[in-house]
Amino acid sequence: MSIFVNNRPLNTFKFSGGECYIKIDVADISGKTEIIAPLNSSDDIMCLLLAVDAVRRVNANTAIHLTIPYFPYGRQDRVCNEGESLSVKVMADIINHLNCAKVTIYDPHSDVTPALLNNCYIVSLADIVTNSSLSKDILNKKLALVSPDAGAEKKTRLAAKHLSITGQTVEVFFSSKTRDTLTGNITATEVHGNVQGKNLLIVDDICDGGRTFVELAKALKSGGAEDIFLYVTHGIFSKGLSELVGHFKHIYCYHTMLADAEIDDSITVLRGKNELPE
Repeated sequence: MSIFVNNRPLNTFKFSGGECYIKIDVADISGKTEIIAPLNSSDDIMCLLLAVDAVRRVNANTAIHLTIPYFPYGRQDRVCNEGESLSVKVMADIINHLNCAKVTIYDPHSDVTPALLNNCYIVSLADIVTNSSLSKDILNKKLALVSPDAGAEKKTRLAAKHLSITGQTVEVFFSSKTRDTLTGNITATEVHGNVQGKNLLIVDDICDGGRTFVELAKALKSGGAEDIFLYVTHGIFSKGLSELVGHFKHIYCYHTMLADAEIDDSITVLRGKNELPE
């Protein structure tokens, strides 16, 4: 997915030395400039910086409204071991240096990212779930929500509260995991509450390789759960979908880094056409 300036993709290429080149359509630049920047690589970050510079060279006074669907380095929101960087602050400092009038981010990994960003507006997990087709599936299938860890508890409760406004109570279950901070490996998963006979939807912000969700699905099945579904806002799916499909009835995400050829009937991508360009 490209970076878009006022809904037009950047003209980009890479020089033989590895440097990025961008060119914007100068006719589009006025008093307000919308930039949508899926930052999925270091090149994307560099192209964003170049694009903002190009916009300001056309109109130094334009108000830039920047949307970053997946905020890079958001998971590195604390220093766990001596010698590490606080990567999310480094990234936030870069974005703040752009002096945008508004920065919109989708379902940040923690409260640290919006706390570090200037002029930040959040589209929450609850916003996405309740204002998409997923809400109908949750209510029609009477799915209970499952928080996979302590970090997701607050947003899971909020999503259930928003959904319950319809008059149908949405039940919530919580789980916890133990992870080795040096290796990243999950060493234990525990489900809190009786899930016997329940149809469940695990909700979280990110799926990378998917091990967290596979281990949780196994624990839920061991507890007697019926059908298990998965929703993540940011579908990285670095190991593809094959790791997940055997454990979930269906998978939902707001947007994904999968190539079009990798998307099949096992997953529904909820991203609205009016929210992010195709």
